[in-house]
Amino acid sequence: MQLFLDTTDVGVLKDLAATGLVDGVTTNPTLIAKSGRPMLEVIAEICDLVEGPVSAEVAATDVAGMLAEGEKLAAIASNVVVKVPLTRDGLIAVQEFAVQGIQTNVTLCFSAAQALLAAKAGASYISPFVGRLDDHGADGMELISEIRAIYDNFDFDTEILAASIRTPAHVTAAALAGSDCATIPPDVFAALFKHPLTEKGLSQFLADWAKTGQSIL
Repeated sequence: MQLFLDTTDVGVLKDLAATGLVDGVTTNPTLIAKSGRPMLEVIAEICDLVEGPVSAEVAATDVAGMLAEGEKLAAIASNVVVKVPLTRDGLIAVQEFAVQGIQTNVTLCFSAAQALLAAKAGASYISPFVGRLDDHGADGMELISEIRAIYDNFDFDTEILAASIRTPAHVTAAALAGSDCATIPPDVFAALFKHPLTEKGLSQFLADWAKTGQSIL
């Protein structure tokens, strides 16, 4: 499963990308606002840091506006993926982007029926918001499983990008449910490396090694 970082913090991105385990980046208007920087500048800088897909979201809600904004965003770099809301106009725009060869990430997906429409429209990625569904008493991972089954039934090329990830357990569950990718906040990404038994075991190994008085070098 591909792991994307959900961030516009270039410093954090540089640090975590150094692991070689970051496959791409997703952004949204909220993250851009928090950065306090011009959107096009941020996206360009992120695209220089990672080779994988970088999602940049349109702000327009009508077809013409989304197409104009999406074309401008796609011109920033070859790895930009235009992020479009899952609305009627959004999916009409996605079809046109597909004709132009522009990759798209259809966001704010909360049902399997919506995901089916996005795939039919030619979306490159579908972003089901698992955490937000859990917040409202639904099962976000069940949605991932449903979308996986539908896409496999009809050989859709659209990739499932699990979003609104809150914990390392969410990442594991998304992988088990068949998600192609997950976009993860930096703190959750960092937590994937950790387990108390790993830390305890390493401390014991190092203590035992020190008792030998040996050096490998």
